[in-house]
Amino acid sequence: MKPEILITRPLPGKVIAEAIAHFSLTIREDTTPMTPQDCADSLHRYDAVLPTLGDFYTADIFEKNPAQRCRLLANFGVGYNHIDVAAAKTAGVIVTNTPGAVTDATADIALTLMLMIARRAGEGERMVRAGAWRGWHPTQLLGTHMSGKTLGIIGMGRIGKAIAKRCHHGFGMDVRFYNRSPVAAPGVPAAQVDLHAALGADFVVIAVPGGPATRHLIDADALAHMQPSAFLINIARGDIVRESALIDALNRGTIAGAGLDVYEHEPKVAPALLTMENVTLLPHLGTAALEVREAMGLMAVDNLRAFFDGKPLPNQV
Repeated sequence: MKPEILITRPLPGKVIAEAIAHFSLTIREDTTPMTPQDCADSLHRYDAVLPTLGDFYTADIFEKNPAQRCRLLANFGVGYNHIDVAAAKTAGVIVTNTPGAVTDATADIALTLMLMIARRAGEGERMVRAGAWRGWHPTQLLGTHMSGKTLGIIGMGRIGKAIAKRCHHGFGMDVRFYNRSPVAAPGVPAAQVDLHAALGADFVVIAVPGGPATRHLIDADALAHMQPSAFLINIARGDIVRESALIDALNRGTIAGAGLDVYEHEPKVAPALLTMENVTLLPHLGTAALEVREAMGLMAVDNLRAFFDGKPLPNQV
């Protein structure tokens, strides 16, 4: 009998075809995250679950559901701050993720946001769509040149290094970065500095993992170390930035603007951000390329197959 697996949201057809060849699947057709009760029920109904962002497997879920059937959460994504890994381990549930597959796509979105906010592309598109454009003139929507500017990266893992590579080789940017542990090979000429020095760059990109250790890392104090002409870019997890402090900094002119692909209370976006022309907002597009989502799903399936075949897990966290 094939192991019974729950896939918590629709995935690309290529992933489903691979999974159904090896497992008995239940595919949840709802595109929204599971409720706490859904998560609790899944631990008893399935041999393993392939969860997605926003499916909160908290410590409380595990504590209130002992002797569960599920033994593996094969997370779809590199970030797993929606899963309490320590609580899962105590309950006898292994957690895996999908690193590597997301690196280039997420770095590309960082560059997209940098260019959009620097060159005021969002403002320009809104102007055109509203029928308010009256033609070119020399001082219209003057933005900021990226070439030759300084880049501060908060978190120099795979994604941080990919962003640094693009910015250094593509735009000649001077790279500095903050990382909790020493980075011997950043991949490009770059200086490892403390957090405040990294925040002093012209463009600051957040690329640290989510979780308790980085929640509200970028608060009012951190934002106060940025330049009034600088831009903050977040492609990591929304709650790394204290959103109320960011809104205050934007209102006060403490920083020039922000580019966000993630939000503290996702999918809710603070109303104040929606009204700001100096903020570019994307709907969590970091890995939203077909090839990438297929690679992520296939990696999750590989973790499932390895587990049920009794082989070493490729991506255990």
